[in-house]
Formats: sequence, structure tokens, C-alpha cells
Amino acid sequence: MERLEKKILLSSPTMHSEEKDFISEAFARNWVAPLGFNCDGFEYEVSEYLGGGFHNFATVSGTAAIHLAVKLAGVKKGDPVLCSDLTFAATVNPITYEGGVQVFVDSEPETWNMSPEALEKAFEKYPQAKVVVLAHLYGTPARMDEIMKVCRDHGAVLIEDAAEAMASDYKGQKCGTFGEYSILSFNGNKIITSSGGGMLITREKEKRTKALFWATQSREPSPWYQHEELGYNYRMSNIVAGIGRGQLRHLEDHRERKERIYRRYQRGLADLPVTMNPYLEDSHPNFWLSCLTVNPEAMCEQVRTATSSTFRSEPGKSCPDEILQKLAEYNIESRPIWKPMHLQPFFRDHDFISTGVGEDVFQRGICLPSDIKMSEYEQDAVIEVIRMCFD
Repeated sequence: MERLEKKILLSSPTMHSEEKDFISEAFARNWVAPLGFNCDGFEYEVSEYLGGGFHNFATVSGTAAIHLAVKLAGVKKGDPVLCSDLTFAATVNPITYEGGVQVFVDSEPETWNMSPEALEKAFEKYPQAKVVVLAHLYGTPARMDEIMKVCRDHGAVLIEDAAEAMASDYKGQKCGTFGEYSILSFNGNKIITSSGGGMLITREKEKRTKALFWATQSREPSPWYQHEELGYNYRMSNIVAGIGRGQLRHLEDHRERKERIYRRYQRGLADLPVTMNPYLEDSHPNFWLSCLTVNPEAMCEQVRTATSSTFRSEPGKSCPDEILQKLAEYNIESRPIWKPMHLQPFFRDHDFISTGVGEDVFQRGICLPSDIKMSEYEQDAVIEVIRMCFD
């Protein structure tokens, strides 16, 4: 097999025609600044998609939305916040913005998401904790019934990071609707994109109003610029929101195409000693990224340091770093599973409630190309390269 001339991407934006229509209207009305009719429309349309009755606020990023949620939840300096360990740093960084202290809670094998049992142990150790931040990894819903029960039992506010999980559902309920505060992301690699941006989701109108106040530099209703609280510039642009509105009309199609990619990997890799990222039978992921783990008995020797790795090839065996390297040789983009937060140097002094799952998934896992523009021929090339690694 020869190196591919056209690079196969992990997950890139897929544009349609409606995005241009909303952008053109914004230009025609000379409304290109933050906020505006596209922002209003985007917030309403996402609320309707999620089931209606939500008071959404469009933000400059998903991270900004999480920060606003952390502030609304009342996190103060020194407060312990129980949060997902196997996730991207944006899930947990905003806790530090408010002076909170992350306590990382490990994953369960069935979803790779926060373990309800580990969360209960975390509350036993930190009974004063009043906020939980949970992420749905790679679009796979967490075990929400159990997680929400633990939060209720301990009087804790749940912040739901559904940045990777728009269009996913758990027992028929959309991800992004479980938390007292939830967030979505429309970054360029997500299932739909506004080129960048996010959204805060709440059922309480006054909470949305407070978030808007903070996000517009906390300007008081005064004839001059009066500021009594620290503010931020977190508003979404009317242009960006127009892109999001156009993309939203294709969300279900994108989700179906993501699932077809996952199923094709399942079939093409079925006889190899690998396992696709798992999910619960009573959930429906959006399959944002298709991932695999190499089965323990088929792992060749692999050693990772903080910034590098080495491996030793063995017949019939492989490892994530070998697969990553081989795919790159053929001009195919892939990446490791998120490195757990408790392994990050910045968080080295933070407590960690371990199950042993997250670190194991990181060591044995890889994210595969999941771009919905990828042809069957290109996906077959990815499968062929992975098969080479086990020869």
C-alpha cells in the first residue's frame, strides 16, 4: 500500500449552503458584532432540539460556558469540585479560574466515563463537596441515572460537559439536558461547528440573565460604565452563530454518518485483538470519534514518558504508539486517547479517586479518523494500515 496523497483527517468541519445564507443576512443587516438575531435564533433552535424550555446562552467557546457554569454553581476559593478524570483539560480548567480544587474521579469500563461508585467514594472523602463536573467522553453518554442519584443524595450541583456529545442520548433523553447547568461546544472538530463557540444550557431564566451579565463585562445598568463585579468578554459573534444555525440543520445527518463510520470499523477490525469504544445498550452515542483499545494480551512493549514514547514491535501484537506512527506514515491523522487529568503535571498535587480504568484506556487506546467526508475507500485504507500493525 502506498502513502496517500490526500491526508485523511481525524474530524474536520463539513460545510453546507445554509451557513452562507445566515452569514449573508448578518452582513446585509450590518449585524456582525457579538450577540444579535443569529445568536437569539441559535439559542432558541438548540433549546428546541434539546426538547424545549431551556434558557441558553451562546458563548465564545465551550470553555467559557463551563466557566460561567462553575460561577453559577457557586464554586469559591478552596472548594473541592469532583470532576471527570478522563477528559480534555477544558472540562476542568475553569474550576481553577474560580479558585476551586479539582478532585479527579476515575472512569468505569462500560462507558469510559465517570464511575458512579468512584463518585460515591469521592463524596465519602469530601462530604463538603457541592459541585460535580462530568464529561461525556467522545460522545458516549455516562451512566446518568446513577450519577444523578449520587449528586442528589449529597445535595450537589451537576455541571454536565456535553461538548463532545451533542445528539447523543441516554434512555431517550438528550445529553446536555441532565445537569443543573450543561454546556455544548461548536469547535471546529465537533459533530457540528460554528468555527468556534459554545453554549450554556439552563432551565432558569434568571441564571441565563446572570451569565449574560458576567459575559458582557458585568456592566451595571448605569448611564456610564459601572462595574461592581469582575466581568468577561464571553459573547458569541452574530456571524459565528449564523454558521451554527446552518450546521444545526444537518446535525442528525452528521450523527448518522458518524455511526456508519463506527460500524464499518467494527466490521473491518472484528478479527483483530482490539475493542471499539464501548457504550451502554440503553444509550445512543453520537459516535463523534471512533476509538479502539488494543486487547491486553495483544499489547507489544510500550513505554511512555511525559513527552515521548518508545515501543518494540512483536509479531501478532501492536500498541497505540505503533499504530499512531504507522498511520502517520501513510498520511492518516489519528491521536491518543485523552491523557487523564491526574497524570497532567499541572494537577500533580490533586487528589484522585482511582478505579484503574482511565489510565489503562489511555495506555491501550487510540482515536481513529472519524471525518464524515472520509470515503469508504479511505476508511478501508485506515483499516488496512491497522491490520499491518498486527502482522
